[in-house]
Amino acid sequence: MFARWKKIAAILTTAALLSVGVEMAWAHDHAHDEGGAAQLTLNNGKKWTTDDKLRLGMNRIRDALAAELPAIRAGKIAAEQYRQLARKVNDQIAFMVQNCKLDRDADAMLHLVLADITAGADAMMGQGGSKARKGAEKIARALDNYGTYFYHPGWHGVKPAH
Repeated sequence: MFARWKKIAAILTTAALLSVGVEMAWAHDHAHDEGGAAQLTLNNGKKWTTDDKLRLGMNRIRDALAAELPAIRAGKIAAEQYRQLARKVNDQIAFMVQNCKLDRDADAMLHLVLADITAGADAMMGQGGSKARKGAEKIARALDNYGTYFYHPGWHGVKPAH
């Protein structure tokens, strides 16, 4: 069963990263800052729109991380717990990729957030200790960025450690 999940996670991660690469290239071409890499921006001063499926997936990621964050910060979470959390996160990324329908510009911005969430999940997948903790904190920061740049009524992220 674990091997099956590992294979699915690898396929989803690869697909997400390939998708992010294309979207980041597009976003870079249209970024407001001429000399840098793609970066999160508002939609003409307003937050980007979201849909029900995106909001559901992001709520599930936030709730899964928030449930584990006290133990993560206390250093009392085992490598297998990190892997379980990473699988939950990857499941929700797959759900959003399959079901979320945003316009092209909002989608490009979302992929920047999802790239950070995916990187955080990847750091947790096979690791324990400080590398996995840094992955969880990366997801926490990405969730806060999501709330800053995307309109999601009632959203509250998790506060990353500083």
